[in-house]
Amino acid sequence: MHRQVADLNVRSNIPLPPPALMLHEIPRSEAQEEFVAEARDAIRRILRHEDERLLLILGPCSIHDVRAGRDYAERLRSLAERVRDRVLIVMRCYFEKPRTMIGWKGLIMDPGLDGSNNIPEGLRLARRFLREVIDLGVPTATELLDPITPQYVADLICWSAIGARTTESQTHRQMASGLSMPLGFKNATSGHIEPAIHAIQAARIPQTFLGISGDGVASAVSTTGNPDCHLVLRGGASGPNYSAKHVAEAERKLEEAGLEKSILIDCSHGNSGKDHTRQPDILRDIVAQRKAGTTSIIGAMIESNLREGKQPFPNPDGPLQYGVSITDACIGWEQTERLVLEVAEHLTIPVRL
Repeated sequence: MHRQVADLNVRSNIPLPPPALMLHEIPRSEAQEEFVAEARDAIRRILRHEDERLLLILGPCSIHDVRAGRDYAERLRSLAERVRDRVLIVMRCYFEKPRTMIGWKGLIMDPGLDGSNNIPEGLRLARRFLREVIDLGVPTATELLDPITPQYVADLICWSAIGARTTESQTHRQMASGLSMPLGFKNATSGHIEPAIHAIQAARIPQTFLGISGDGVASAVSTTGNPDCHLVLRGGASGPNYSAKHVAEAERKLEEAGLEKSILIDCSHGNSGKDHTRQPDILRDIVAQRKAGTTSIIGAMIESNLREGKQPFPNPDGPLQYGVSITDACIGWEQTERLVLEVAEHLTIPVRL
């Protein structure tokens, strides 16, 4: 009698379409390719302090309704054009959501929002959505959670993040070392920034790790290292870390590590105490620090949607409301527009375009 020793807890194992096949099915155009390359270069110049505009990563906590996401992107395009001389706006196109315990894991994992977990369709939806946002002339940003996902969407991403839960992960540091776009590592959920600094150091050097090829075959991936990684302060269990004192401490530790003093501040999460209404005041504090001469703060992140707040999910009170987050609460569009225009007015640093 043979006892089963493998796959005891596996219900199914369904092969995904190879990345190369999906990129052929939903290709990027030459115009999209050029836009992504130029947007990445613009972000790199900000990280290297060659462009003094504020990098603003702005948009929904997560994309769950692509129609509402397109609506937001269209509005953002007009707003970005109005402030382009002082602010570079990049839209949050977040398709993967890390969960502390349980919950909806994002559009890629569960595009039907019903537990059906149709990952191939989620990847297609994400890829099509990114192309639409780029065609509007809006740069794209996302958090990369699963190390296989970049093979399917990374060519359409202008900036990415590694989240607080995965900054300490060797797998994600290795993945980051091979990514082609600028990338921010968030401080750990505890609030400690040392793990993010160590992550930047690891991602900047060549790495070899297990991955998949464009044909979907398991492979050994060797990288040259990603020189465009930076620190993201997002607060944590120890409290907020966006104050001038915290920023000065982060500058010191980056300098000791031999890294560029480039810091982006997340106005949500631990810095806001998960109170979305505090985000505008945190952004105003960031702008005040820059006006006072703090050059290390290169950008900020705001969670914003068409409508304020969030709605219950996965057990909504009736049909889902259009333009309202099903993950973290966001500020609404009208407040977003006022805030961005206000911030741009106070960013008086001249910029050569």
